[in-house]
Amino acid sequence: MRILGRRHVLRTGLLCASLAAVPLAAHADAQTLAPTEAPATGGKLLLTGGVSEVEGSAGGGLTPWAVIGGYGTGDQLGGNAHFTYLRTQDYALSTYGVAAGFANRLELSIARQTFDTRNVGPQLGLPAGFKFNQDIFGVKVRVAGDAVLDQDSWLPQIAAGIQFKHNEQGDIVKAVGATSNSGTDFYVSATKLLLAQSLLLNATLRMTKANQFGLLGFGGDRSDRYHPEIEASAAYLLSKNLTAGAEYRTKPNNLSFAREQNTYDAFVAWAPTKHLSLTAAYVELGDIATIRNQHGLYLSAQVGF
Repeated sequence: MRILGRRHVLRTGLLCASLAAVPLAAHADAQTLAPTEAPATGGKLLLTGGVSEVEGSAGGGLTPWAVIGGYGTGDQLGGNAHFTYLRTQDYALSTYGVAAGFANRLELSIARQTFDTRNVGPQLGLPAGFKFNQDIFGVKVRVAGDAVLDQDSWLPQIAAGIQFKHNEQGDIVKAVGATSNSGTDFYVSATKLLLAQSLLLNATLRMTKANQFGLLGFGGDRSDRYHPEIEASAAYLLSKNLTAGAEYRTKPNNLSFAREQNTYDAFVAWAPTKHLSLTAAYVELGDIATIRNQHGLYLSAQVGF
């Protein structure tokens, strides 16, 4: 008797799970449902679509992963909406947006960030509570591998993406030395999911000119060229709907008036259902616009399918 490989078992198991999920009560006549009919959404395993990172793409809190947002598989549609709030001693950042995944191949996302200077605005020559607003449009394409199904291969899931960013406060970011208030980040992510070990590993290479994710513009008096930056994540599945992990992200240092440092976090994500996930993290951001040693709590909620 031939022993089936784990990839085949996984495919069969996911197909059976998808068929079992079809709500017969939704049909006037259950006998008209074809045995091979599958739902249009929701075929992925819980938490394998990641959460919404701070720029709107599917991934961790700080960095995109190669996964496609939502729970759609190869012939399904997926999507989500998120709201994120990060508060440090002196600043606050809120982000909200939506992302859609098509056939587990293409992801489109849009997010809006608001960076609140709170009471330190006057120290920066700005009014108290001054806010920087930034819009981010993202495109991600899975180019190789499958994080869930390729358990019998060391090949990770690989995706390439771009994030176009536009900062509305062009005059101000240019006054502090930024070359432009708009810029585009290019990245490649590789994500390996080890189901037997309950472990996810991700590495991202980003080419960027962004100052503080773009909130202080792009390029500067020190450098106006693209810099390769490294981003990494590791997550451990504590139970079927609870995971914990850590991330690290390097950033360029383009502006003379304020040094920029790398950032990292430790997070916990809980998904009671495929329609809701909650993420909490402790984040270290380093110095931001001359205000030193910024760190705080990150909270994010995501709803989707």
